[in-house]
Formats: sequence, C-alpha cells, structure tokens
Amino acid sequence: MLLMPSHDLASLKPGEHATICGIHADENLHHRLNALGFRVGKHIELVRRARFSGPLHVRIGSTDIVMRQSEAARIQISHRAA
Repeated sequence: MLLMPSHDLASLKPGEHATICGIHADENLHHRLNALGFRVGKHIELVRRARFSGPLHVRIGSTDIVMRQSEAARIQISHRAA
C-alpha cells in the first residue's frame, strides 16, 4: 500500500483512512491522546465530520472517538492510497 505525503487529521474526508505519523501537542494533550490510542503507526479512519467546524468522529481499530478539530489538527497523518 502506498503512503501519500503527510497532512493533519483534520484534513481527512469522511470514509478516508490514514496512518498516524506524528503528534504535535503539549504534554497533557499528548498523554490524553496516547491513552485514547493515538500512537505513531496506528491506522485511523474519519467516520464523519460535524457541520460548521464541529467535532470529528474518528475510528482507531474498534474504538470510536469524537474530538475537536483543533486537536485533530495536531495529529500528522499519511493518507493511504487504495
């Protein structure tokens, strides 16, 4: 599977899959995201995006998480080309 150049998680469209390649957050947010399963190398899917810049519904493995766009923008990803 081919990996495309990195972007942030907030740039994904619903139904797209990616791989986490970095988390650029302060220590508290980094620990919280890590506890929720956000780790470099993990595969992630954007399930849905709320209207009007609302939260994002993401899936890591079998875990569904709703997060703010500002938090998603701190997670660097590589798009996976099908």
